[in-house]
Amino acid sequence: MTVLADPTLDVAAVRKDFPILARRVHDKPLVYLDNAATSQTPRQVIETLDHYYRHYNANIHRGLHTLADEATAAYEQAREVVRGFMGAAERREIVFTRGTTEAINLVANSWGRTHLKPGDEVLVSQLEHHSNIVPWQLLAEQLGFRIRMIPVDERGALDMVAYRDLFNERTRLVAVNHISNAFGTINPVREMAAIAHEHGALILVDGAQAIPHEPVDVQAIDADFYAFSGHKVYGPTGVGALYGKAALLEAMPPWQGGGEMIKTVSFDAGTTYADIPHKFEAGTPPIANVIALGRALEWVTDVGIARIGAWEQQLLAHANGRLADIDGLRILGTAPRKAGVISFVVEGAHAQDIGLLIDQLGVAIRTGNHCAQPLLHHFGVEATCRASFAAYNTQEEVDTFVEALQRVVAMVR
Repeated sequence: MTVLADPTLDVAAVRKDFPILARRVHDKPLVYLDNAATSQTPRQVIETLDHYYRHYNANIHRGLHTLADEATAAYEQAREVVRGFMGAAERREIVFTRGTTEAINLVANSWGRTHLKPGDEVLVSQLEHHSNIVPWQLLAEQLGFRIRMIPVDERGALDMVAYRDLFNERTRLVAVNHISNAFGTINPVREMAAIAHEHGALILVDGAQAIPHEPVDVQAIDADFYAFSGHKVYGPTGVGALYGKAALLEAMPPWQGGGEMIKTVSFDAGTTYADIPHKFEAGTPPIANVIALGRALEWVTDVGIARIGAWEQQLLAHANGRLADIDGLRILGTAPRKAGVISFVVEGAHAQDIGLLIDQLGVAIRTGNHCAQPLLHHFGVEATCRASFAAYNTQEEVDTFVEALQRVVAMVR
């Protein structure tokens, strides 16, 4: 697409890059507002996947033939794109994974299994996705350390006074998302990192919801680990990345064993491992998806991440204004700093009924617990409806969503 010099987002030009947006659902134009679960994919990324399989499909790093060289070069160039996009100091600090979930499990099973012991404490926020809760619970059951919860206030913002008070000489790690997938709350991760480091603890940031919506600089945040998923940021599924400070990654043992992550293997002399990041990339990786992830981040850079974020804030404000007209609708998560996510319940209407019926009108939203059961239970609900925005959404789509919601609410009450 052609990017204009004007700082505002050319949404019409953006939409032309997404073939799926021309689709009709139940004979209605598709209005896709489930972006916090998975964003749609621009044609440039689709073409990158197609080009790989048509022209240089080969395994990487180990081959000497032309296709292997081309695939290896493209794969490692994607690592450089991710490094630049995240503001990492070195390419070797970027480990490719299947996504945020695998990245967090890698840290838990490599760094955590090495460093955590009975009596230690890990702070996990109440806002977390299950993927940043369960790996620590599994490890705590085995190693005997304690998980302590960072609470939220009535707006769904982290209680920073309580956060400071949780630290003691046993605190080893903070696990927190940058932006809540359920409420859209933007957490002060830079401040949280500084506080953790004051107490000698590390911080792991789940950036799955931040990478698509605002500039991220892992060095400015001073994150020790930072993870994200490709399918949240206009890329393919099944791929993501973990940033880790080089010194930490070098000291961590491998998590998975196999090809590629070794230097030498011997039954007699044992095994020596590859340098970072390859020590953590066992086996044949999702080569095509990694290359396509790099193209997705290039697409975001061309459009402008700041423009995307600013546009989504306009959509959020417009949606909040329109939703205020629906009697009995309550928005959960009203923190002062929010991304383009609206999680809501409607008195007298079940979230699942709303989701199914609004789909009949061509509108795709998410319903359920959003893999954030502790957070929703804290607010006294089992499920919410969630609308979430991306670069290609329009104010007209917001209006269509609200009008469809009004029709559905009238039906189910």
